[in-house]
Amino acid sequence: MLDWQIMTHYFPFLLKGALITLEISVISLVLGLLAGLLAALWILSTNPLLHWSGRFYVWIVRSTPLLVQLFIIYFGLPQFGINLNPFWSGVLALALNTGAYNAETIRGGILAVPKGQREAARSLGMSKALTMRRIILPQAMGLIIPPLGNNFVILIKDTSLVSTITLVELTLTAQRLIGSTYKPFEMYLMAAVLYAILTTGASLLLRQVERRTVWGHA
Repeated sequence: MLDWQIMTHYFPFLLKGALITLEISVISLVLGLLAGLLAALWILSTNPLLHWSGRFYVWIVRSTPLLVQLFIIYFGLPQFGINLNPFWSGVLALALNTGAYNAETIRGGILAVPKGQREAARSLGMSKALTMRRIILPQAMGLIIPPLGNNFVILIKDTSLVSTITLVELTLTAQRLIGSTYKPFEMYLMAAVLYAILTTGASLLLRQVERRTVWGHA
């Protein structure tokens, strides 16, 4: 039988942890989008240094586990005099990780725009940067928003890993409460429900953004 009294009593503590999870997710999302856009543009660049830098970033991040990346940032960087607290270590690791996946998504969307669009813009005297900003990216948005939304949902769930560096988000909050209540099923069940609410809410919000983008370019 579920101990509803325990669940009711400790739910506010888990909710507080969920809000921290949401905060980490949103900040990491914004930074991950910037990193992904920059990496995508670097990969598409004709400058060899930028091209291979972008390629290397995407390759190294996608070839290694997020947990290892998190440990390198939190435990490894202090060896070089760079000390980040658990919150910003978690945000940086998540942003860099999701940024690599976003880069491939954004790059694919840009390449899907017909070359004729670029040629027409250039014939009008528009620079490469202006063509990308005003012509290519707006058309690519409808293609890249759905997969970027999936990356965000994955990002929310991946925040559970930051509990390993003592950041008290939803997962670590549940673990600490289990230590005092000896009710693992109830605590993890409530944590799972809160994760489901966060990911479902993010999916619904992104679906609305996708619909507006599609209608805006119809």
